[in-house]
Amino acid sequence: MKKNPLLALKARGQHAWLDNLSRTLLREGTLQRLMEEDGIDGVTSNPAIFQKALTGSSFYAEDIARLRTSGLDPEARYEALVIPDIQAACDILWPAYVASAGDTGYASLEVSPLLAHDAVGTEAAALRLRQSVGRDNLLVKVPGTPAGVQAFENLTALGVRVNVTLLFSLAQYEAVAQAYLRGAQRWLAEGGSAAQLRSVASVFLSRVDTLVDRRLEVIGTPLARVLRGRSGVALAKRCYQRYLELFHGPTYAALAEAGVRPQTPLWASTGSKNAAYSDVLYVEALIGPETINTLPDATLAAFHEHGHALDLLVEGANKAHYHIVALAGQGIELNEVGEALQIEGVRLFVEAYEEILSSV
Repeated sequence: MKKNPLLALKARGQHAWLDNLSRTLLREGTLQRLMEEDGIDGVTSNPAIFQKALTGSSFYAEDIARLRTSGLDPEARYEALVIPDIQAACDILWPAYVASAGDTGYASLEVSPLLAHDAVGTEAAALRLRQSVGRDNLLVKVPGTPAGVQAFENLTALGVRVNVTLLFSLAQYEAVAQAYLRGAQRWLAEGGSAAQLRSVASVFLSRVDTLVDRRLEVIGTPLARVLRGRSGVALAKRCYQRYLELFHGPTYAALAEAGVRPQTPLWASTGSKNAAYSDVLYVEALIGPETINTLPDATLAAFHEHGHALDLLVEGANKAHYHIVALAGQGIELNEVGEALQIEGVRLFVEAYEEILSSV
């Protein structure tokens, strides 16, 4: 019998999380099965995922009808629909959380994307959602915008566990990692327990290739054509190298001695958007220790079917650097690409969120 490559990821130090959540997955036992058979030990969600869930599952109809007559505002109705799903996912994942001593077994719930540029509002919303969910294995999701990073540092200093999302560049990753270090230092200085802290930094990949490839197509030089389809993986490898420098170096030594967990890099947007590329492109090339890959359903199924679990994350680090240099030589700066993609990412989440609010 062919070995399940998803189960091999954990042996290589990488956790596989599901980039999806709905009542269908919960009530039909799919999430439980994925945990038992494929080693999935975490779940991520976002407004786009919940928009799809609310419109594609019959399990919400009765609650939506009831909430429309409740007198609650649309945002409160939305939260009344999705918080029970998050709680149920946390409960299913609880054994993984306990077995790993809090390293994995988390479900993520995102603050309103309408607050993406409001640090105070993001912080307040994150604290409220943490209290409403009431589960230790919740990661509150905040965006990696400048305001979101400010809120993230303050939340870490309050002992809140956070998934920082919508990171599209090395500069954005750097800002988030530094914010975690500062927040952790503040938390410990106030007498907080190191074991309470947990954070992941979600670096989005396929969207980077989509935008960079589009620009390379316009440039049209032979080198530009060669560079297509490699930027997302190059970005992840560069972020991982920076992770190793920060969290296995002198900057982190005091926090490590105190028992603070490193902030884990999480590979997001790992479904290939170009049919010409491998459907496991953002999985096979990025397997390595102390990382998480959050997989959409189709990518998970593809890797289960024909994936190979090899330790390739640290390979080609120099090539990743030179790829980014070569892009710059073609007039494409990945940090600028990241800024554009973060703006677009916030816009897309706002659109999905507003559509949800109008539907409930």
